[in-house]
Amino acid sequence: MIMNERTQDLLTSREAVTILPLFAWLSPSYPVGCYAYSHTLEWAVEAGDVKDEATLVAWLTDMLTLGVGRNDAILLSHAYRAVRNGDGFALEDVNALALALSPSAELYLETSQQGRSFIDATLAAWPSPRLLSLEGDVAFPVAIGMAAAAHDIPLPTAACAYLFGIVQNFVSAAIRLAPIGQTTGIRISASLAVTVQKVVGEALDLPLDGIGSATFRADLGSFHHENQYTRLFRS
Repeated sequence: MIMNERTQDLLTSREAVTILPLFAWLSPSYPVGCYAYSHTLEWAVEAGDVKDEATLVAWLTDMLTLGVGRNDAILLSHAYRAVRNGDGFALEDVNALALALSPSAELYLETSQQGRSFIDATLAAWPSPRLLSLEGDVAFPVAIGMAAAAHDIPLPTAACAYLFGIVQNFVSAAIRLAPIGQTTGIRISASLAVTVQKVVGEALDLPLDGIGSATFRADLGSFHHENQYTRLFRS
């Protein structure tokens, strides 16, 4: 079937409307408090691991490919499919695993506070009967996966947007911690877009057994951050 230009434009418009909620959900203005967390980046700057553009790119690349980025993409995809299948038990299992994977109290707070806040805000603004209920703490990637599935946002699009949102939050924290400026931050975000796509492409079809992390220094750094003398961030 050959579509005329008007039909193609209409389809494109519908696709754009479908993903519009992502622009709000992953915006700094969405009331989840993402600006309050650095996911151990503050400690990495204090320790001298991150001190300029090159070291920040290296640190973020490792976090995306070997740690939280890859794992969150897997967790998000399983939460997404659980909601699409109406499987509340599978969703509870994914969420329990996501919370248990937090290596420290600070990182548990980071994911659970943002996840719970995201669900509460989304239920108020974008309610859906398909948004299955989870009581108590909710991990942030699980919350995003749930909402994306409930509102028919394509999984790859939601996962890429979520991971790129992580990058943006890291970069924002780095700018406030002063090792880089705003122009450098924009350049770093742009350079990591391909890495985000690659991680998502590899992670979305992996089983939960595919979860794993090799960012040991960052994980241990989250414990050190708890006792850091001066702090801007909660993690």
